[in-house]
Amino acid sequence: MTDRRGCGQPCRSPRSCGQSCRNPRSCGQSCRWGGTGGRSGTPQARASEPTRPQQPSSTLPLRAGTPTPLHPAAWWLWSLSLGTAATRTTNPLLLTLLLTTSAYVVATCRPRAQTAAPWTRSYSAFLKLALAVIAIRLLFTVTLGSPIPGTHTLLTLPEVPLPTWAQGIRVGGPVTAEALLFSLYDALRLATLLVCVGAANALASPSRLLKSLPGALYETGVAVVVALTFAPNLIADVHRLRAARRLRGRPDRGIRGLLQVGLPVLEGALERSVALAAAMDTRGYGRTADVPAPVRRTTTALTLGGLLGVCAGTYGLLTAAGADYGLPLLLAGLTAALAGLRLGGRRSPRTRYRPDRWTPRACLTAASGIATATLLTLAATTDPTALHPGVVPLTAPTLPLWPAAAVLLGLLPAFLHKEQPS
Repeated sequence: MTDRRGCGQPCRSPRSCGQSCRNPRSCGQSCRWGGTGGRSGTPQARASEPTRPQQPSSTLPLRAGTPTPLHPAAWWLWSLSLGTAATRTTNPLLLTLLLTTSAYVVATCRPRAQTAAPWTRSYSAFLKLALAVIAIRLLFTVTLGSPIPGTHTLLTLPEVPLPTWAQGIRVGGPVTAEALLFSLYDALRLATLLVCVGAANALASPSRLLKSLPGALYETGVAVVVALTFAPNLIADVHRLRAARRLRGRPDRGIRGLLQVGLPVLEGALERSVALAAAMDTRGYGRTADVPAPVRRTTTALTLGGLLGVCAGTYGLLTAAGADYGLPLLLAGLTAALAGLRLGGRRSPRTRYRPDRWTPRACLTAASGIATATLLTLAATTDPTALHPGVVPLTAPTLPLWPAAAVLLGLLPAFLHKEQPS
């Protein structure tokens, strides 16, 4: 009597064996009663069979020295600090150095294992947006004029006469080199700020940033993260739909292509929003814990008082009259606001799976950006002429040495970067 239950070979005594060997070659165990298809039950036959290498287990721990991802808040502090440094100067050489610094760090530290994520490809879109800002500002200067006086006239456009109530506004007229240069400097500053924000979008994962926020800011953080990820996802959808239209032999450029691509892009964005809302509702988003009334009142007072202190301290730092009380008031406001956020987190009970840690690399990354912003702010106070070159009369901008060295401090994350495992 034979039994062909799974291995395809007769079992000599199925009642004694009690188990059927379905695949003896992959399971690596021998049937006690042998069989022509399995491993023989005799020791001599088992010794003659080749041993198969043991498959590595998927639960093995990571090898020592594996680099951990950098904290997303460190990248945002670094990029916002570079943007703050850009607002302190209109020197095109320093602004170009800031652009080069951010581009080099993004090219070096952008995640390699997550290149398919839309947020990692957003830097080029912000570069295009910065170029568009510069072009629009120059166009407005050419067509609408500028209040900057100048003697070097490049061209003269036909001027459109305007009514008396529109005094101070002109359309057309002479275009001077001083006005164009002033607009270029000012637009380059705004463009650098946009590029620095784009660097943060390309380096920091929005989901990890949301996970790192305190519980009191979780609702606000969701709105901010959705707003930050809208542009990268929109760009990814546009590229995907344009590629699909090219494969079908349909036009993907011009007004017609834009109109036919825009509707599916907006529809996809709406579907993602509905899916996100359904997923958040399924996971119990928005639930709050019972907190005593004194704790709620204390939280509200600390948060509002801290924010008012931050506003008053910032105003004091920006004005010469409040330089004495500005910094102490700002520090006191920050302390009160952080305490309020800490107490407010009790209303949002949630857990974090493997929270991000502030490693020494993350601290050095954030410190390099903060040092750049601080040194540029001091340079703008001590030597404003070098950081704000004049355009009347026309003079060539010079590169100040120690502000340029301060900008180069922003390259520190590129040297601290370690390749992430794929």
